[in-house]
Amino acid sequence: MFDEPVRTLFLDAGNTLVGLDHDWIAQQLAAIGIALDPRQLERAEAAARPAVSRALGRHGTTEGRDAFAIYLDAIAAELERRGAIAARDRARLARDLLPRLRDEGGPLRLWGRPLPGAREALERAAERGIGRVVVSNSDGTVHTLLERAGMLPWIEHVVDSHHVGAEKPDPAIFRHALAISGADPRTTLHVGDLYHADIVGAHRAGLRAVLLDPFGDWNGVEAPTVPDVRTLVQRITAG
Repeated sequence: MFDEPVRTLFLDAGNTLVGLDHDWIAQQLAAIGIALDPRQLERAEAAARPAVSRALGRHGTTEGRDAFAIYLDAIAAELERRGAIAARDRARLARDLLPRLRDEGGPLRLWGRPLPGAREALERAAERGIGRVVVSNSDGTVHTLLERAGMLPWIEHVVDSHHVGAEKPDPAIFRHALAISGADPRTTLHVGDLYHADIVGAHRAGLRAVLLDPFGDWNGVEAPTVPDVRTLVQRITAG
């Protein structure tokens, strides 16, 4: 997959190491009268990512209430397209769900699901001497999220945009991560789930990047794709 060896991994957090708690979100949807199977929600969220990436690129930030409203609206549109919700429910899904997600749990509850194989991937990378640095657009909670997920012992540095004052795709956040980790950009690889934030940002900083695409929803992107972090680590440590 790569001509140069990978000595350091930069990893996004959301949808890379930890994911949305689809079961809990489905419960919150049921409370506002929208019945949805969590697996439908999971599939629609992944399929919506290209649209989310484009919209957030125009919006200028991936953080904050407005940005998450854009995210929910894109998921609702995908759910409607797939026939999982009625057209009348699309507008009110984002409108009525957003305050419930905030008031009933906030980001720590919303993103509280460790992704399958993520911790094992970090362990394998550590065993092979590959550096592990989380580079995340966040609201200051990513360190706690990773701690609750049991992943911090295998992460060397956590770079949270809230504390750095720059968020992906601004190359400044990647440069900060390079500086604190001492990583060589020539042997550093970034992995994340949103093209605009992760791939564009990493390329601007002179880094190689891989896009997570669990169901094959991305087309025509200028980056290699893998379904998950476990697969990526297996490939870069093979042989």
